[in-house]
Amino acid sequence: MEKLDLSQLDNEEKALEIRYVVAKYIRYWPWYVLFTMIFLIATFLFHRYTVDEYEVTGSMVIKTNTSPEARIMDRSNIFNSGVNLENDILRLRSKNLAREALKKLHFDVEYFAKTNIKDIELYDRSPIRIDVDWGHLQVTDTQVELQILSDENFKLLPYTESILEINAAQASGDESIYNKTYTFGQEIETGRSKFTVHLVNPGRVGDIVIFQLKNPSYLEEYWARAIRVNLENDFSSVLRITTTTKVVEKGRDYINSLMESYINYDLNEKNKIQENTIAFIEEQLGFLEDSLKQKERELQEFKVENKLLDVSAEFSNILTKMNTLDEKSAELDYQLNYFEQIRRYMEMKSKDFSDVIAPSVIGVPDPLLNGLIQTLVTLSQDRRKLLATVNENHPEVVKIDVQMEKVQDALFENVVNLIENTQKQKQSITREIRSYDAQFATLPESESKYTGIFREFKLRESLYTYLLEKRAEAGIARASNVSDNAILDAAKRGTLVFPKKQQNYALAIALGLLLPFGFIVVRDMFDDTIKDQRDLKKHFMIPQLGVIGYSQKETNKVVLEHPKSAVAESFRSLRSAITYLASGKNTKRILVTSSVSGEGKTFTSLNLASAMALGSKRTVVVGGDLRRPKLAQYFNQSDKVGLSTYLIGKVEAPEIVMKSDNENLYFVPSGVIPPNPAELLQTQRLKDFLDYLDQNFDVIIFDTPPMGLVSETIDLMRLFDINLYVVRQNYTNKDHLVMINDLFNNKQVKNVYGVFNGIINSGYHYEGYNYGYGNTYLYSQNNKYMYNYYGDDLEAKKKKIKLSKKPWFNKVKKLFKTR
Repeated sequence: MEKLDLSQLDNEEKALEIRYVVAKYIRYWPWYVLFTMIFLIATFLFHRYTVDEYEVTGSMVIKTNTSPEARIMDRSNIFNSGVNLENDILRLRSKNLAREALKKLHFDVEYFAKTNIKDIELYDRSPIRIDVDWGHLQVTDTQVELQILSDENFKLLPYTESILEINAAQASGDESIYNKTYTFGQEIETGRSKFTVHLVNPGRVGDIVIFQLKNPSYLEEYWARAIRVNLENDFSSVLRITTTTKVVEKGRDYINSLMESYINYDLNEKNKIQENTIAFIEEQLGFLEDSLKQKERELQEFKVENKLLDVSAEFSNILTKMNTLDEKSAELDYQLNYFEQIRRYMEMKSKDFSDVIAPSVIGVPDPLLNGLIQTLVTLSQDRRKLLATVNENHPEVVKIDVQMEKVQDALFENVVNLIENTQKQKQSITREIRSYDAQFATLPESESKYTGIFREFKLRESLYTYLLEKRAEAGIARASNVSDNAILDAAKRGTLVFPKKQQNYALAIALGLLLPFGFIVVRDMFDDTIKDQRDLKKHFMIPQLGVIGYSQKETNKVVLEHPKSAVAESFRSLRSAITYLASGKNTKRILVTSSVSGEGKTFTSLNLASAMALGSKRTVVVGGDLRRPKLAQYFNQSDKVGLSTYLIGKVEAPEIVMKSDNENLYFVPSGVIPPNPAELLQTQRLKDFLDYLDQNFDVIIFDTPPMGLVSETIDLMRLFDINLYVVRQNYTNKDHLVMINDLFNNKQVKNVYGVFNGIINSGYHYEGYNYGYGNTYLYSQNNKYMYNYYGDDLEAKKKKIKLSKKPWFNKVKKLFKTR
């Protein structure tokens, strides 16, 4: 025997399950299309009426190398790369630097084109330019309309919002300037405004430009917050400066101006040392120039009075040496003055060393002193930059303070030693000068006096020349200074960041598909009714005998009045299955019941009886539901006489059996509603009545009360050959099937078969076939052959086509309709 491949069966079952799930949800495709179109249209309108926002980026290189002295003083920084750009980032985001950047730009007035769609800022494309006097009171953040009347005149009007604008109401502004004609270039001044309008683009007569003034303080805060500064990567000293703006040119100009302002700030800090040096030298030159001129006049007058042209050659060599010693002594005095100034700075324990002059500029050749002072000045500059954005308790400020204290201690000790050594050198030079003075004492009085005046003149002349050289060097150094920082990439183009159009359209499509799908899934999760045949198979243990499609006809007698319909064909299939099951019996007793009212048991009973009658079977349908009788209504008869009146003995059996329009179809009304229907259906008269019907009819169909609500139906089921249990799609609750399942499993009822009624979508059918009990053949509603063969349904299809031409919401309303 060949072994069965179970894995192949599992794969087929999985494929079938996938196909079932897809077919289950794909039938709601109109909802997916509708929601997708709604979201796409909403996204388009959102893009249409939303102002685009762009991201503009520039980058600059920042000097990060720290001097060796500072790294030695801060042991924690010896092996560090020195890359710490937090101070520079804070400085770039400070309001002080924003103020400097905004001074170069014309951001204090915003210009807009008047449109009905969205605000379009003109910026540098504006045909006008407004110069504002911010020293005067101004009305800010209020939009004003300016209408260009000609190349010479314009008119100011109050701003009127368009219909689409939903902005909050704003102040009316300076009403005294409205509805007046002005001349371009004319200064407009009131108690609340003072500005001048210039026409920069002639030939725009009739254009309306909307403008509003922006307070400079607000602009500083806004643009300081609008900037984002980040490291390009962790191993570089390149800062990436980014802002988001609605006008690319505006963001580009601000970032470039900000980077230029930062470089200028750094350059000014570097020039500050040279400027302080030049100021110090200028001050010394001022004192020295007066004394030099005085000594020059005194020397000239002495020569004229004493007719003395030169000293003797004997003392010229000594005089040259004394002049050299005097110059050396003056230079030492100059250095002592500088050292004393440095010591006073150290004693004050100041944190600002911006006024300290570098030793190399003064001419002090000590490399250690020069390095320590340069480190101290650099730390002082970093501290001042940092304090522009944070307070003194910030960890970075505290760290700089600790480094400065260490450098100050080392510098103070070095300066004290330099002062002591310089004083010793000066004392030595003073002793040599005294020895040479003693030699000059032997000269005649006039020559000796002349020599003294000449010495003082030469001393001041040499010192003056020295200071002039140092001033020139400081000026050259200032002129040759360049910033260590540089712009790497200037801001040029912008990248659209809002709205993300491609992403939004993709999201709209996703929402259009997922939203209805999710709603359907959630609805199915919380909906406890039977949805399709697979659902029925899982919760209904009784064999399924037939499937009845949903009838859209206005009558309940579908089989009789519309014999060519698909519903009529489904009842014929059910008839065939019943004939097969009860083929050995002359009379077939069929009971029809359900769980609750409304599942279509009376509809099934009537049309099944009609199908039997059309099959030349003498058939009677009995209204056995004595609580809610409906059968008589379907035949347009009253319930005054019926089964209940027979059971209580008022009439006999032939009196309650009534003939219908069809020659083989009879019916028995339920009769008036009795007070004890359960007891009446259990009497012997009911059995006698069934025996009577057996003798006179081929098929007996008994419509009973719902099994889930009353108890007598279970007893009645034992009297019948076939018991049909009707389950309705999207109506029967799964919990209602528990009772019949238990009865069937415990064999308390026999010959029970299920009928799936009201099928809108077959779900489990494939290509029109339904594999149920007895392998019956069912024409699906989607079968094209059915529409081509059955004329009534072809007409119904034509009606559906006509119906689709009605307003779309009527069509949409029916898509989710459940029964």
